[in-house]
Amino acid sequence: MFKTFVSKLKTLFGGTQKAVSAPPTTITKEIKKTPAQRKSHPTEKPGGVHHPRDIRKKETREEYRLRHEKRERETGNKQILAVAGEKPQPVVSSAPWDSTEFKVPVVDGKTRFHDFGLPEEIMHAIYDLNFQYTTPVQAQVLPRALAGEDVSAQAQTGTGKTAAFLITILTQILKQPLTEKRAHGTPRALILAPTRELVMQIEKDAKLLAKYVPCSIISLVGGIDYKKQMERIKHETIDIVMATPGRLIDFKKQKLIDLGKVEILILDEADRMLDMGFIPSVKYIVLATPQKSRRQTMFFTATMSSDVKRLSESWTKQAFEISVAPEEVASKNIEQITYITTKDEKFPLFYNLMMQKQMERVLVFVNRKDVARNLREKLETYGITCTLLSGDVDQHQRIKRLENFRDGNVRVLVATDVASRGIHVDAISHVVNYNLPQDAEEYVHRIGRTGRAGATGVSISFADEEDSYEIPKIEEFLGNKLECVYPDESLLTPVPEVFPRKEMKKERVPRKTFSKRPQTRRPPRKTR
Repeated sequence: MFKTFVSKLKTLFGGTQKAVSAPPTTITKEIKKTPAQRKSHPTEKPGGVHHPRDIRKKETREEYRLRHEKRERETGNKQILAVAGEKPQPVVSSAPWDSTEFKVPVVDGKTRFHDFGLPEEIMHAIYDLNFQYTTPVQAQVLPRALAGEDVSAQAQTGTGKTAAFLITILTQILKQPLTEKRAHGTPRALILAPTRELVMQIEKDAKLLAKYVPCSIISLVGGIDYKKQMERIKHETIDIVMATPGRLIDFKKQKLIDLGKVEILILDEADRMLDMGFIPSVKYIVLATPQKSRRQTMFFTATMSSDVKRLSESWTKQAFEISVAPEEVASKNIEQITYITTKDEKFPLFYNLMMQKQMERVLVFVNRKDVARNLREKLETYGITCTLLSGDVDQHQRIKRLENFRDGNVRVLVATDVASRGIHVDAISHVVNYNLPQDAEEYVHRIGRTGRAGATGVSISFADEEDSYEIPKIEEFLGNKLECVYPDESLLTPVPEVFPRKEMKKERVPRKTFSKRPQTRRPPRKTR
């Protein structure tokens, strides 16, 4: 009523009022959306049909290993099969080689490689290697071997016998090429050697001499590249195989390699294989090759004992026997010096020899691994680059350390007798016997690392109060006396003291000590 009364007063006193219509208001009820109706976030996956997860059997370690080996084999085969179909092509130099450039004058008492009528491809490789005259072993072996005869040679390391049998094999491949297709893993020549280092050295020499020869070469050794070796013999046509007995038997039992077509069989370091217990394995391998009447066999050994001689006679047919006396190898090309010293004077003597003689590439032999480690640590303390080669070093590290020494990155290589055979490093100036070997034959193999293939070298031995007892056995084996001298005073100068760097320890600030307050008995409170 009050509103109507006010409106009547306004009309009475204020005239007509313009009516303004208010905008219509619509009351909308808020509708809450369910989670399924909300807009999905861009990072969230779009909704779809949910499939329950398959219940799978847990994979064992053996199944995991086999699955990964199969995957690696399948991926590796793509590259191997691409190469397997290609025949090896001879390496052709950019400029044609003229054989008249290789001129070697005739010298009385020396034999040239020209005198054997070798193929031009081999002569080209010999020219690249700067070989001119043959060694005594090569001069005796090559005429018989090239004629197809069996050879049984007694020769020490470093006499050039490796080049002799490699030239024979490559000449056979060039002069008698095969017209029929051979199965994969069927070699024409087989070379057996006792150690991995020797096999790898033979492979390196073979690739240098076969630089211009269309042939395939592979080495089979334990400890490295098992899958790589297996894939090659499965998918490639192999001409020359050089191997240690263990790895070769492994592949043969898997029927990956066939030795029934071997034309030339080489047994290198046969005496060492006898000492290492490999003869049963070697017999198994020899029986897998054709009969000795249908193959050519070349037998090489450093010593010719009765047991080694029986092996030579059983595996060869009317072999031409060659012998090079040890003293001829030890005295003509290698200068031998033996210093009479003591245990305490050994390292000062060696250090002063290194500094005063400016010895740059030195191979040091010791008898024990702990001595080798201590010597390496001392040399590195005095700033002399050094590396270690012993039996407990794995194969990959052996190869790496030898290559560093071969390339001149390392000045000294300290080794046990694992490196006394089969390691050929060019330009080894000195071989040092830090300990004299207990086996007189090992002495010859050690010093044979220098003065190889007609070159000259220096051998230095230390005879202390323990090792000096080995000198009579070595002299008896060599057939001559060793030159034993006392070192000069300048060589016994004390080595300057070098203190290894140590981290400075921070001094601890002593804590402030607090004395315990003496416990005093409080008087009892007074009660009111």
